[in-house]
Amino acid sequence: MPLLNNRICVITGAARGIGRAIAARFSAEGATVIVTDLDETAGKATAAEIGCRFEKLDVREEADWLRLAHIVPVADVVVNNAGVTGFEEGMVAHDPEHASLEAWREVHRVNLDGTFLGCRYAIGAMKGAGTGSIINISSRSGLVGIPLAGAYASSKAAIRNHTKTVALYCAQNGWKIRCNSIHPAAILTPIWEPMLGTGPEREAKMQALVADTPLKRFGMPEEVAAIALLLASDEATYITGTEMNIDGGLLAGSAAAPG
Repeated sequence: MPLLNNRICVITGAARGIGRAIAARFSAEGATVIVTDLDETAGKATAAEIGCRFEKLDVREEADWLRLAHIVPVADVVVNNAGVTGFEEGMVAHDPEHASLEAWREVHRVNLDGTFLGCRYAIGAMKGAGTGSIINISSRSGLVGIPLAGAYASSKAAIRNHTKTVALYCAQNGWKIRCNSIHPAAILTPIWEPMLGTGPEREAKMQALVADTPLKRFGMPEEVAAIALLLASDEATYITGTEMNIDGGLLAGSAAAPG
């Protein structure tokens, strides 16, 4: 039997990248998937390709979450995936010395406020049945310092901690609502394309970007989706308040070069 048969799964930022891969995998495992995204055109296209439903959602806006709660009042799985790096419009100062307060706040508004609102929605959508799985997409950057991306690193670290708070709160209330975070490192999503380009130097650029990764390659969105599937399923009913890293060994330490 499919692992998510008849489960209602809400995924944010699911028009592309990791969110899209999770939506496709969940759908293949029998779930009723609600793809949400701020990009209505891309979101509808993704939903049509996968064969699921689309709802426009700006994760920063409380009113959007309240509207979603009215449209989708019950959910079994919520994946808070929507996020930004702060560099979507080009290189902007995000180091601790030069970052503007406005830029700092905007990254946190999407990544952290969006996750807070998503967790709050999920609890309301799950506590009636007293069971469910909340999956928050953090980052390897939430576990270490990132000098040139301070806002992003801070927001992802806060997601890690809030995940544990939500997990404990749900357990304290006697609900079997689990909350876990996934921490990907370099995953080959469209966010990297402007940096990689399409020219003959693309492969060299890719190798340079993963030179410090022991497995010497980018991860794939489908590999993140596999972890999300585990956490969403009944195979992980004793896992809550935990972070799962998918980083090609990056956080394990220094890898020795083959002799």
